[in-house]
Amino acid sequence: MSTGQIATTAPPARRRLMPIVVSDTLAIAWRGVITYRRVPQLLVFSTIQPVVFVVLFRYVFGGAIHVPGVDYVDYLMPGIFVQTAVFGAIATAIGLATDVQSGLLERFRSLPMARSAVLTGRTIADLFRNVFVVILMAGVGFLVGWTVHTNAAKLVAALLLVLLFGYSMSWVFATVGLVLGNPESAQAAAFPVMAPLVFASSAFVPVETMPGWLQPFAEHQPVSVTASAARALTLGTPATSYVLQSLAWVAGILLVFVPIAVRRYRRAV
Repeated sequence: MSTGQIATTAPPARRRLMPIVVSDTLAIAWRGVITYRRVPQLLVFSTIQPVVFVVLFRYVFGGAIHVPGVDYVDYLMPGIFVQTAVFGAIATAIGLATDVQSGLLERFRSLPMARSAVLTGRTIADLFRNVFVVILMAGVGFLVGWTVHTNAAKLVAALLLVLLFGYSMSWVFATVGLVLGNPESAQAAAFPVMAPLVFASSAFVPVETMPGWLQPFAEHQPVSVTASAARALTLGTPATSYVLQSLAWVAGILLVFVPIAVRRYRRAV
């Protein structure tokens, strides 16, 4: 076979690679979606917790928290969206740890499928769940008096930004699940990662009310930045800086944790 023949036959094989990766990724993602359909308790309990937080902060703590110039419920709901996305990302750690423990990842490795599809498909499935939960939480927010002071386009932009941030956090927790390989340990280990980000943030209270030594961290960490971006988009305050910072955090998280998760996946199987 001549060099010219090789040059003409190789590109079609490379062109077929991308459809295979996409097809395998969608198959794994659909497997995750089917899991939520067959075990609806997973979806039900992932929605109960954020609803409890809305009721708790709106009607129990809300009377003691005052945000100048803003109704507290309007301040609260964007933070709830971000908290919901971060909490939802823990399911990625638990799901992958379960797959490692059950030996399912080894079975995937024996199949003629793209290696990247397993992690990408799993995170996409959890993104679909987050879409459902965030939309539900928006409905709950409207029921408890939340008002969007801008327009539908900026509301959608705020929710998409929250979902994108939640997707990036899925890769963080994917790494946790692959490192530990045990669902109980993964769930326990996820809390020390999640708690400082969610509770030492502007999700529920203004950063200015926190101790001075905590404010620099609380103001610039990714949960605070994303909550502030979503809040600005729904309140009509300047949002560009917060949105750009949130996107920078998303890009940075993906650049760091996607390669780490892929390496851990190769070692796990």
